[in-house]
Amino acid sequence: MFTLFQRDDCHLCDQALIVLAQARVTDLESVFIDDAPDLESRYGARVPVLRDSQGRELDWPFDVASVAAWRAP
Repeated sequence: MFTLFQRDDCHLCDQALIVLAQARVTDLESVFIDDAPDLESRYGARVPVLRDSQGRELDWPFDVASVAAWRAP
């Protein structure tokens, strides 16, 4: 499972979703940080951020190749 931390009306977040679709990341949950003060303080300047089930995080900018390399065991 992957989580994408993002904001409403965020063009970089929209771009990240396109990259993740191209990278065939299908088990994706979006979490919007706008109304969550704890997430806002952690991710505010960093969104979009992709996190895996092990807690590893990949900050934007990323592309298909960097997502594939990050996902590799």
